[in-house]
Amino acid sequence: QVHLVESGGGLVQAGGSLRLSCVASANDSSIVTMGWYRQAVGKQRESVALISNGGRTDYADSAKGRFTISRDNAMNIVYLRMNILKPEDTAVYLCYVAARRGGGLHVYWGQGTQVTVSS
Repeated sequence: QVHLVESGGGLVQAGGSLRLSCVASANDSSIVTMGWYRQAVGKQRESVALISNGGRTDYADSAKGRFTISRDNAMNIVYLRMNILKPEDTAVYLCYVAARRGGGLHVYWGQGTQVTVSS
């Protein structure tokens, strides 16, 4: 099992910055991919940024140039630095982990942290 604890959300003005953190506790699993999704009110959950255990990153078009994902493999922590935030970035941001256990790949989700960007 993998347990995820997120932090770093909050209220910020447009143009501001936030950094999200997610710590994964993976006692019997090998984490492969970590990342962030978000879900705004009335919208579907969407991928924001992902990073593999080899450091390969993938960003949503809306995040490119403004957000940076990074990862501490030793500590199983993933970060999302968000700059030049816009009101449309307002959403619940959920930590995502894909980990191998028992020969299979399992997906885990954090409970989410609210990011609100005021105009």
